[in-house]
Amino acid sequence: MNLMILPLWAWIVFYVLVLLMLVADLKMFGKKGQHEVKVGEALNMTAVWIGVSLLFCAGIYFFYPGDSHEMALEFLAGYLIEKSLSMDNLFVFLMLFSFFGIERKYQHEVLFWGIFGALVLRSIFIFAGAAMVERFEWVLGLFGLFLLYTGGKMFAHDDNEQSDPSQNIIVRWFRKLYPVTDRMHGDRFFITENGRRMATPLFVALLVIETTDVAFAVDSIPAVFSVSRDPFIVLTSNIFAILGLRALYFALAAVAKYFKYLKYGLGIILIFVGVKMLLAMNEYINSLGALAGLNLNIPHIEVPTPVSLAVIFGVLALSMLLSFVVTKHEQAKVRRRNTSEN
Repeated sequence: MNLMILPLWAWIVFYVLVLLMLVADLKMFGKKGQHEVKVGEALNMTAVWIGVSLLFCAGIYFFYPGDSHEMALEFLAGYLIEKSLSMDNLFVFLMLFSFFGIERKYQHEVLFWGIFGALVLRSIFIFAGAAMVERFEWVLGLFGLFLLYTGGKMFAHDDNEQSDPSQNIIVRWFRKLYPVTDRMHGDRFFITENGRRMATPLFVALLVIETTDVAFAVDSIPAVFSVSRDPFIVLTSNIFAILGLRALYFALAAVAKYFKYLKYGLGIILIFVGVKMLLAMNEYINSLGALAGLNLNIPHIEVPTPVSLAVIFGVLALSMLLSFVVTKHEQAKVRRRNTSEN
């Protein structure tokens, strides 16, 4: 795996395009603090971002050096993994905004800068991860085990368990170093009060979102490495998935109650990609078994990218469909009960 399979100018052009798209998104979608983003507007922008991502995928198919067809499929698989895992992230954002009492019309400003920070942090993680995998391939086995663990945690997670964002270690550290006001001041991150510079709850919410994204990146980036080891494919699929998160958040916020089983689907996806990663690491596992006196003789199994794509998409679609059907059925039962009681 060559970290620089593409010339430096290609990476520069990509990041310039990303910055231009972010600026265009800020200008077109929810001008700074001026209006509340509506569901219809969010759905339209979500469709635009998906269209841009598919257009980029087509560019990979026609112009990428090497096996461009396989690279395009890997981009789609990585994009779908990251997009599906990001949905769980968005539900955490819902809780954070509710906790800090941030009005809907100011939420898009926090999300914009949160996504900008995520782009920087994830780029660093992906380059570091690619360099590590290139030098120590066995690290992919550790990634696989970690994905099995996090996938299992999805099933054990209690939806009724409420975390306190104010206890976030970064927030507590920041409050010790910098004064924070308890009152919102519109879309401002910092204010001057009685001659004293202070941060607002809006900035504290941004800090929590950034640190939360780091935690989610620890899951999602190894998962994308399960379908591609090309750093450009891993990076671009990851970035295109999170570029549209701001629009997707406002689209999902209105229908969050219909996704009660999504976390189980995400758990299955994480376990699947973890197993897929471990199956490709059979030589290292067999060697460890031999050191322990065990003759494991695990065969090398490569799951084709189209199969991975079909499994990921199928599990995601089924979990969302099941969530919608069960929720509608429960709502119908409640309506019938209320009607009979009246």
